[in-house]
Amino acid sequence: MMGFDVNKISEMRTALHGRVIKTPVLKLEGSKLSQLLPADANLFMKLELFQHTGSFKARGALLGMDWLEGNARRSGVATFSGGNHALAISWAAAKAQLSAKVIMPKTADPLRIRGCQEMGAEIVLAENMTAAAEMLSELAEKEGRKILHPFNDINMAYGSATCGAEFAEEVPQLDVVILPVGGGGLIAGMAAALRFAHPSTRIIGVEPKGANSLSKSFASGRPEKLTKIETIADSLSAPSALAESFELARQHVETVIEIDDLVMAKTMVEMRDRLNLFVEPACAASLGAALGPLREELQGQKVGVLACGANISAERFAHYTSHL
Repeated sequence: MMGFDVNKISEMRTALHGRVIKTPVLKLEGSKLSQLLPADANLFMKLELFQHTGSFKARGALLGMDWLEGNARRSGVATFSGGNHALAISWAAAKAQLSAKVIMPKTADPLRIRGCQEMGAEIVLAENMTAAAEMLSELAEKEGRKILHPFNDINMAYGSATCGAEFAEEVPQLDVVILPVGGGGLIAGMAAALRFAHPSTRIIGVEPKGANSLSKSFASGRPEKLTKIETIADSLSAPSALAESFELARQHVETVIEIDDLVMAKTMVEMRDRLNLFVEPACAASLGAALGPLREELQGQKVGVLACGANISAERFAHYTSHL
């Protein structure tokens, strides 16, 4: 990503110190999940779902507000999001006493829409995520707002990198870290920080089969746009990969695998029943991959997974899991 410098991650951590939560890490060995884990593997889950606004997005959103100047501070900010970035921008804008306007798909969980409104953001509903992304530039130009992109801005990469740096400190020398993929901002920043701390750590991305823009981009060698998005993981449903975050991810990520929605739904139930964690589909992606398609590959390894967010209503959770 243009301007991203791993040597500045510590500076970003200092900027966020006391303003974001240093989220805990749960050792899964010995938990009620033990019997499901890969043989002889040690798994560690970073609980970023306990971050402000319920996801890792709060980190980058605060940095984005910090860096606004002049007209941008007067006119406010705009973004598009399926929910977690919307909540983070709404929260960070309220902290900075700025105006925020967020375009969300009309299918977004009502809990998320309501959460943004309660923090003072103005919500515009679009037909879907692709339409929301396409509306953003026009809206921002018309109202003079600064766009704070969900994943393709340097502040989001640095925010994610602070999460990666924490994880590397809390659990040194991880063999493998499995990270969820939406647009690629999370994995780009976290992977850079994790590999800076321990260069031999392998980074594996996980994205839904129905929203596989980064998988397609890795295969073709250039950012790819999706013609259709079909997944329960709305937090991972970016309509395209974009050049800057794609290039940063490609530097540090070994591979990206795709998983079925059923894997995430089943893992949501396991996390609820065995760990007392009530999570959204995206939050279950890393663990689901470790317990499923990556299980044999992870035997005997020291593995990190990320629980990235937990913004889901009881109704939406039941809708995704009641058939299991």
